Amino acid sequence: MISLYWPWLLILLPLPLLIRRIIPAATQQQDAALRVPFMEDFEGGTNTASSTPRQDIFIWLAAIAWVMLVLAAARPQWLGEPLELPMSGRDLMLAVDLSNSMEEEDFQISGKWINRLVATKQVAGEFIERREGDRIGLILFGEHAYLQTPLTFDRETVKTLLYESAIGLAGRSTAIGDAIGLGIKRLQDRPSENRVLILLTDGANTAGEIEPIRAAELAARKQVKVYTIGIGADEIIVRSFFGNRRVNPSRDLDEKTLKAIAEKTGGRYFRARDINELKGIYRLLDELEPIEQEKKLFRPVRALYPWPLGVALLLSGLILGVRTGWRFK
Repeated sequence: MISLYWPWLLILLPLPLLIRRIIPAATQQQDAALRVPFMEDFEGGTNTASSTPRQDIFIWLAAIAWVMLVLAAARPQWLGEPLELPMSGRDLMLAVDLSNSMEEEDFQISGKWINRLVATKQVAGEFIERREGDRIGLILFGEHAYLQTPLTFDRETVKTLLYESAIGLAGRSTAIGDAIGLGIKRLQDRPSENRVLILLTDGANTAGEIEPIRAAELAARKQVKVYTIGIGADEIIVRSFFGNRRVNPSRDLDEKTLKAIAEKTGGRYFRARDINELKGIYRLLDELEPIEQEKKLFRPVRALYPWPLGVALLLSGLILGVRTGWRFK
């Protein structure tokens, strides 16, 4: 169907007639301060009672040009049939630890040692790209928890802000409980079937105002499902002056608390000791059953104003050319 975006502009159609009636016509003896285009030239001098057929044609052309110009200003557009855009997925909040312990280089990619945050960025970035149809938000936490990105369908922005995060940006310590609390706050207004928080950390709760277990209990009451990921290798070989020795870089990881958080909220606890396990965890998270969300209607719109505007310009050019030709005869 055809509609006008600004239909009220059609009230301008009789404007030339009103001006012609209100403002007196200029005579040959005086120069008018304001002249209405075209009208005087087609009147054949001071005799307004007579006009030639040729003059009548140009008066009608001028009137049609004005109508086309007003119609173009009203922005006619073609509205197509409404199309349903089904949006399926869920609301996912990603909470990523930025404490100092994430600097530990115990992950390998292509034989190169990288720190935990770099590994998280790479794998979580791929995970975000695959979650088409989901609303995704990003929480960064250390000594405090911060909302970096609210729930959005703009996955590219979420991924970009994740890549721009840096260790120590949120403080040196780890506030797991605060991160869960912030996730609950951002998810509690969403449909209960969709509320999912994925929390990744490599340590224990050492800061914040909310204890992790208490935050988990609140999450369970708000029907927020929490999946926890403990990241970090169990054992690496460190070279020293006295030879090689084996160390556990994940000795501070509080797996007991992370498991309890997942169990209380109906989620699962995952352990990522290397890059392959981390990728496997996110592949498992991809298998979360999608929930149908509200459908959105999209109606294609095609602008039609260039057509009447083109006709108006064409007729105006024709009339102007004829008038100029008359004057130079």
